[in-house]
Amino acid sequence: MNKLACVTASLLAMSGCTVLGSDRDDDAPTAEAPQGVTASATASAIQHVFVLVLENHGASDIYGNTASAPYINNTLLPIAGRATNFVDKLPQLVSEPHYVWMEAGTNAFSDHTFTTDNDPSSSNSTASTAHLSTQIVAAGSTWLSYQEDLNTTTGGCPIAASGNYAPKHDPFIFFRDVAGSPPSKTNAFCVAHHKALSALAADLANDRVAAYNFITPNLCHDMHSNSCAGSSDPIKQGDSWLAANVPAILAYVAAHQGTLWIVWDEPVGSTGTIPLIVLGPHVRPNHVSTIQYSHGSLVKSVEQILALPTLASVTGDNALGDFFDAGFFP
Repeated sequence: MNKLACVTASLLAMSGCTVLGSDRDDDAPTAEAPQGVTASATASAIQHVFVLVLENHGASDIYGNTASAPYINNTLLPIAGRATNFVDKLPQLVSEPHYVWMEAGTNAFSDHTFTTDNDPSSSNSTASTAHLSTQIVAAGSTWLSYQEDLNTTTGGCPIAASGNYAPKHDPFIFFRDVAGSPPSKTNAFCVAHHKALSALAADLANDRVAAYNFITPNLCHDMHSNSCAGSSDPIKQGDSWLAANVPAILAYVAAHQGTLWIVWDEPVGSTGTIPLIVLGPHVRPNHVSTIQYSHGSLVKSVEQILALPTLASVTGDNALGDFFDAGFFP
């Protein structure tokens, strides 16, 4: 029986622990490595990855800040691993290039370099196919982007702002093979891979989530702003949102061999490192990792878990294996 699964189940007031199998799926699909990538290892015991992205704080703002982030510090960190050497490779740039980096391991492509927070357009997008979601589809696997405040009334590919939804925090829509050339609200492929965050609870309950799930809270809940109603403390706003939304994800990953990674885009106003919190069965509880990571580490880790080729842009990055018990990563 996995000790962390029991701890997680207890925190979620679940009735018991689910024993998760550790056998690897040797028949998991693999993709032939295209030019510029190298072949990956065999598939992982991990079956589902959730990446949840918050905004604009360094590790020193979050770790130990029990006043503003009691849920993170008192509930999550005791059962999680955390990084203390997650570096920002784009310290002079705004949010959008960081999100693109989480999808491709770089913000610079042969046809465009992302440096602004502008919406996707013919001049602010790339034709590159060297990015994670395209690899996932090529391997026959699945991905979804859950965006809070996605406009479900008008529908469409979310290339424009709506309420507190910001396109700059949704990396997939800047790639033309996802959102169209040029990126278009009517692109069917993009629409099929985007859901409003309000759909996540039912998808978790009915096992409809993907192998790779990217979650972005809105501008009120991602620790980005202090102008939203309810609190003058953006960290507390985000922490309260996590307390309301993360337990259901933890219950799912405990029962379905998953993992949740909570990461920030950039440490605005700080020269320190970026927080990263790793949760799930077989994650070493209360583990502090000093290994150097970057947003490219997330890409490389998903590639290893899903047995994908390794993008050339992330070959030098460290994967997140240090957070897991031996034999459970990738």
